[in-house]
Amino acid sequence: MPADLVENLSDLLRAWRGRLRPEDVGLESFGRRRTEGLRREELAQLAGVSVDYVMRLEQGRSRTPSAQVVQSLARALQLDRTETELFHRAAGLAPPRSGVVSRRVPPGVQRMLVRMADLPLAVFTADWTMLHSTPLWQALFDAPSVLKDPEQNLVVQTFIDDSVAEVATAHGGPASFERALVADLRRTAATLGEDARFSAFIARLQSESERFAAYWDEGRAAAHQSLVKTVHNRVVGDVVLDCDVVTVPDSDVKLVVYSTAAGGPDAEKLDFLRVGAVREAAPTDCAR
Repeated sequence: MPADLVENLSDLLRAWRGRLRPEDVGLESFGRRRTEGLRREELAQLAGVSVDYVMRLEQGRSRTPSAQVVQSLARALQLDRTETELFHRAAGLAPPRSGVVSRRVPPGVQRMLVRMADLPLAVFTADWTMLHSTPLWQALFDAPSVLKDPEQNLVVQTFIDDSVAEVATAHGGPASFERALVADLRRTAATLGEDARFSAFIARLQSESERFAAYWDEGRAAAHQSLVKTVHNRVVGDVVLDCDVVTVPDSDVKLVVYSTAAGGPDAEKLDFLRVGAVREAAPTDCAR
């Protein structure tokens, strides 16, 4: 196939959408399908963009999606690293560099995100930049989606913005959470120490936060796994939740999920927020 067709954005999108079935991405198949693959509506739902925007991209009426939209669509389409690079080039964007903090979410995690969408759940890179959050996460923490604010980083929010302390309190004191976060970054540095962007990120944190610098100098390196936290929500008040962190095998991305035992007052508060989150959730038109 000629190179100009291979890198045609609209052709690529239609081909990638056509090779996926609803069950591949954790969706139920319904109604009669005239063609193979996902419907535009299903891709839009998975990527968090509008159906109209997907249609404009596939028809060639929009040719310059942002890097954030390309990442969201690549994740929804379960593209591998090579295909993601091709997608970026077709959109006129520089592909993500290899050997740096990866933003790719594996297909298995994609399915989990769909099937666990009723939980407060988010996905982070190795440097704790957010890649995805569910509507209930956004309602619980009064936080924007990644498409609305793609620069959300938990470490920056903790040590530079000092905004995390207002939102959630770790049982055992703030230092227990902060130490766990820094130790996790120390662990990441063992494999990404030569990544210039990651090294600059650590240098910035050491320069701008005395707390971070002190914890970093302790030299602890360990995966951040679990804590109990009280989340201070402006709608339902304080909610006590288990916070569990899972680093995905063969990937640097982290899955963070908050939960509580069924039937208690904290579960009722989550249920209340869940109803509001479902009501407010709607695809975002990223073409504007």
